[in-house]
Amino acid sequence: MAGQPPDGVRPFWLTAFLDFAPDEFGAGTAFWRAATGYGISPFRGEASEFATLVPTGGDEYLKVQRLGSGLTRLHLDVHVPDPWAAAEAAERAGAVLVDESRHSYVVLRSPAGFTFCLVSQPASVVPPVARWESGHRSRVSRFCLDVPHKRYAAEVAFAQCLLGGPWRELVEPGTALRPAGDLPLDVRLQPAEFASEVSTHLHVITDDLAAEVDRLVALGARRRAVRTSKAILEAPGGMVLCVVALEAAAFA
Repeated sequence: MAGQPPDGVRPFWLTAFLDFAPDEFGAGTAFWRAATGYGISPFRGEASEFATLVPTGGDEYLKVQRLGSGLTRLHLDVHVPDPWAAAEAAERAGAVLVDESRHSYVVLRSPAGFTFCLVSQPASVVPPVARWESGHRSRVSRFCLDVPHKRYAAEVAFAQCLLGGPWRELVEPGTALRPAGDLPLDVRLQPAEFASEVSTHLHVITDDLAAEVDRLVALGARRRAVRTSKAILEAPGGMVLCVVALEAAAFA
């Protein structure tokens, strides 16, 4: 178990930001609205580039952004009581400050090059799992980082310092998982043997893999690989996602 950050910097929520290239924003946002069954907030920002996917119950934890340039990707908002104290702690652990706004947030880069934000917006209630017409259930529930192998150990140590909480190693060698607990998302890190940069994707958990894959494909996703307990899909807007089967008891 990793040591716990002090109260002022201990995360109490996580938000996954889906950052879309300009020409992929419309299709990507429409897909994730349908995939989650969530509503959408009014667009905001100087260029109406931000919006929140609004769950049917619980607090928001998924947001979308239209980038000014660059490739579609994900970043993570880490909610803490004091973003600037947390930023100082993150810098001591190896993060690099990218930008700060004394009004609301701090942007940093992890030792392996993953960009994340420290924010203070309140949230505490995890949204319920959605039940679909076929009777099966699903929810976006995991944020995954594929980390270049040579940077993996340092990135795991940094993530444990930043997020605290219990961590465990999965069946896959060297794969580290922070279970969600009271947060809306698990965080998983795994080594990428041949990658030179960190990449990210989301996991959708379900109690019926075939039904969930069929549902997402009908919404526009494309199958990349389907295995016994996991499927890899490409969503409209260019983002990869995994659909992971769990026993029905895990949804109780």
